[in-house]
Amino acid sequence: MNIETSQASGKIAARRAVVAILAFVALTAVVFFVAPDDLYAWVKALHVIAIIAWMAGMLYLPRLFVYHAGAEPGSEMSETFKVMERRLLRVIMNPAMTIAWVLGLWLAWYGSHFGEIWFWIKFAAVIGMTAAHGSLAKGVRLFFEDRNERTARQWRIINEVPTVLMFITVIMVIVKPF
Repeated sequence: MNIETSQASGKIAARRAVVAILAFVALTAVVFFVAPDDLYAWVKALHVIAIIAWMAGMLYLPRLFVYHAGAEPGSEMSETFKVMERRLLRVIMNPAMTIAWVLGLWLAWYGSHFGEIWFWIKFAAVIGMTAAHGSLAKGVRLFFEDRNERTARQWRIINEVPTVLMFITVIMVIVKPF
């Protein structure tokens, strides 16, 4: 894949992401004005959709790193991984994380969950997930600069962090043990 093709397809992917975000905002506005009684359920649904997209990226990006760690820096394979990693981070993960945070905080405020223990445990797990997201973003930058510092085995282990945090989050929200 040459640089011009990569840049052109990157612009198309970015436009699609912008359209998706605008559609998301428009849908939220429509629900707010047309069916305000159903707003909480719609916001919760959109929050879950954002979380699914975020988690898909959080689970897939470290797997890309596992394979990228085995590619020779500067090789065609390495350059392909760079494109895939950057797009996954910028077009899917970053917007999904932002939407999940904004809607999640609104849901917590609207549902008056700030006084509940389960919420704070979940909140800590989400902060951990955000920190893991930041660490993966650093990995994208380091791979882009051909300065990866970790082995494929280390990336496999790191791949488990989002899974554990996801388990904690889901159990706190669904079971509410505390």
